[in-house]
Amino acid sequence: MAKKKITLMVVDQLGKHPCHHGHKIGDSFDYKSQRGRLCPMAAHAAFPYVEILKYGGKLPLSASGDMRFCCSDVDVVNVFKITVEEEL
Repeated sequence: MAKKKITLMVVDQLGKHPCHHGHKIGDSFDYKSQRGRLCPMAAHAAFPYVEILKYGGKLPLSASGDMRFCCSDVDVVNVFKITVEEEL
């Protein structure tokens, strides 16, 4: 099975407060090498989606036509887009 490169990018913020961890729209993280830079709440929310995608599973697409999830911080609610590429 080919390995997957999974990238998480902050694409929106639904809450009224800035991210407590400092994430801003446009921040991007390679899950394999940079997940330690993710806020623990975002990493926790991302984990099941990443595991599904790593092993070839599919996620439903958002209304925007891509895969998204939100962090669990009710005051912030960062929206992350997930992209998957085959690693070379």
